[in-house]
Amino acid sequence: MRNIADTIRRLNVKNIVNNFGDIRTNSRLDILPDFGSNPGRLRAWKYIPAALPANSPLVVILHGCTQTAAEYDLGSGWSALADRFGFALLFPEQQRVNNPNLCFNWFSPSQTTRGHGEVLSIRQMIENVIAEHSLDSQRTFITGLSAGGAMTSAMLATYPETFKAGAIIAGLPYGTASTIPEAFDRMRGHGLEDSKTLADRVRQASDHKGPWPLLSIWHGNADKTVLPVNMEAIVAQWHSVHAIGERPVVRIVDGHTLRQWRDSNGTIVIDAYTIAGMGHGTPIRLSGPNSCGRAQPFMLDANISSTWHIAMTWGLLDGERKPAVGLEPRQLKEPNYQVPPTKSRSAEAIEYALRAAGLMK
Repeated sequence: MRNIADTIRRLNVKNIVNNFGDIRTNSRLDILPDFGSNPGRLRAWKYIPAALPANSPLVVILHGCTQTAAEYDLGSGWSALADRFGFALLFPEQQRVNNPNLCFNWFSPSQTTRGHGEVLSIRQMIENVIAEHSLDSQRTFITGLSAGGAMTSAMLATYPETFKAGAIIAGLPYGTASTIPEAFDRMRGHGLEDSKTLADRVRQASDHKGPWPLLSIWHGNADKTVLPVNMEAIVAQWHSVHAIGERPVVRIVDGHTLRQWRDSNGTIVIDAYTIAGMGHGTPIRLSGPNSCGRAQPFMLDANISSTWHIAMTWGLLDGERKPAVGLEPRQLKEPNYQVPPTKSRSAEAIEYALRAAGLMK
């Protein structure tokens, strides 16, 4: 006979499926109804290709503000790629009860501290999916856009042993904000700390001593919502954690600048893509070689597919890590992003940025 706690759990699962059945009919994703204590009160979806063999990789994908998991999958093309090359997907999803604009709460210490809140919920999802589908726990990856990118930073810092690599798109460094006003300041490029302080925040987020996850960073140089200086802060944070050389190799990939830093063994540990002329969103490519995804809000045609390149870098397309395809390596002076001076802004501009960041209703 089932006990009361088990009966309540099963009723809660049934309610989740019933309440979100309309989403399921318009999505390739399946609900993950029961995955642990879920202190962050997140929802979870998964995509498991047909006849996926045991020991396949897992990619965790975090949507941006105002988006759902299904919308981000449609725009990015991740499940279509998973079908072609054989890997599993997990989509944590925010709920309006936690954030009215469906943003992951990357600026809240209660949600981004190991063993607590949203980061623990995501860790529980990962453990559940790996066990249920016999996936390779040594090949778990994570990526996210905007608030999802900032939460990707948090997951890589708080559970670094879980991930082989991560990709942060239009996101922010870990631990740089602890209040809503600070979050807004950091998005505008104000108050970002030096590389040692930023790196210490990662090192102090867990007891992990390495090796650290590999990192890919993507940011549009015309992003007015999360300024590109945040990309440089993420580079600085993980550059110090990995203790690598100062100067990168620079390539041009599909018309955009890629900087790559290697460790002492010659392994590329940080990729940083600056997407020319792109605003706030995930870069996709709608036609031609390596096209992937569909244009929609915050899914921007930039003639380069971040989904394709990230998956290739992680060895998901052919089983091995390869450098990006571009021109011959050449040494260039690194871009010198400066924190922009404070300027007077209209109330409408401030309100727009706050809404886009999920910091106000």
